[in-house]
Amino acid sequence: MADLNERDAKLVQYLNEAYGKEKELETALAAHIAMTTKAPYKKRLKEHLRETKGHAKQLERRIKKLGGGGHAIQSIVAKATAAAKGPIHMIRGNGEQEKMLKNAKTEYFNEHEEIATYLAIETFAAKVNDKETAKLARDIRRDEERMAKFLAGQIKSLTNAVATEEVPAAQRRAASKKAAPRKRRPAKRKSR
Repeated sequence: MADLNERDAKLVQYLNEAYGKEKELETALAAHIAMTTKAPYKKRLKEHLRETKGHAKQLERRIKKLGGGGHAIQSIVAKATAAAKGPIHMIRGNGEQEKMLKNAKTEYFNEHEEIATYLAIETFAAKVNDKETAKLARDIRRDEERMAKFLAGQIKSLTNAVATEEVPAAQRRAASKKAAPRKRRPAKRKSR
C-alpha cells in the first residue's frame, strides 16, 4: 500500500473490511443456494450472490482508486472462514425447512452487519468529503436493506413451514386453545 494520508488510510481500512465480508458471503451464499429447495427463495439468493460479487468488484475498484491494496489477504481469510462454516450449515436442524430457516436467520444477521458497515462507511466518507465513496456505500447499503427485508419475510414463512412440518396438527390446534382460554361472562343478575 502506498503512503496514504489519514483520511484515505481510514477509508481503505473500512472498504477492505467490507470487501472481506462480501467475499466471505459469496462462499456462504453459494452453500445456502445448494441447500435451498424453495424456488423463490433460491432465485433471490442467486440474485443476491450476483449483487454480492458486484459489490466486491466495486469495492476493489474504489480501494485501488484511493491507493489501497492488500485486500487479497482478506479475501483468502474470508473464503477460508466461509469454507469452514459450510459443512456446519449442512447439518443444521432436523428437517429441510428448519435448515433453510437457520440459513435465513444467518443471512439476516449478515445483512444487518453489512448494513451497519456500509452506514459507517457512508457516514465517514461524507464527513471527510469523499462523495464517491459515500455514494458507493449508500447504494450497496440499499441493496443489503432490500435483501434483509426479503429475508424477514422468508423467516416468517419458513418458521410457519417448520411448525407445519414438525408439529402434528392436533398439537398445533391444542396449543392455540390452551394459549387463549375463553373468558366466561358473569351471569346476569335478575332485577327485583
